[in-house]
Amino acid sequence: MNEARRAFSVAVYARQGERVLVIEHRRLKTWLPIGGEVEAGETPLEAAVRELREETGLVGSFRTLRGALDGVPAGFIGYEEHQAGSKGLHMNFVFVAEVAANAEVVPNDEFGAFRWVDRAELDRLESPLNVRQFGFVALDAVFAA
Repeated sequence: MNEARRAFSVAVYARQGERVLVIEHRRLKTWLPIGGEVEAGETPLEAAVRELREETGLVGSFRTLRGALDGVPAGFIGYEEHQAGSKGLHMNFVFVAEVAANAEVVPNDEFGAFRWVDRAELDRLESPLNVRQFGFVALDAVFAA
């Protein structure tokens, strides 16, 4: 029996007020949120925290969202999946994290450029549709008290 391959990953929308961080992915040549694969033994939330720190040097506040069901990880805003060549089915857990207004991005070698975008810029971003859609969800997310 030929079992389909699967890859688990996370995407993180770092949010500073009314803007979210997007990066220009070197290999894919498009604008994306921060992200990467979930490592063995890691939860998606742990992977999100790690990826944000590794790729940007940022430390985010992943907080429970208002109205989240019991057991839903802090900052979780959704899930998407797509075929990713030899990796097979790519299953992506999407998070939002608040970062300090004065926090500086320290880029790694996975992206060439980065931008903090507001709603208007996000709407015009050259990226997959779901990147823009999740960006709006991240901007609209309200954290629980």
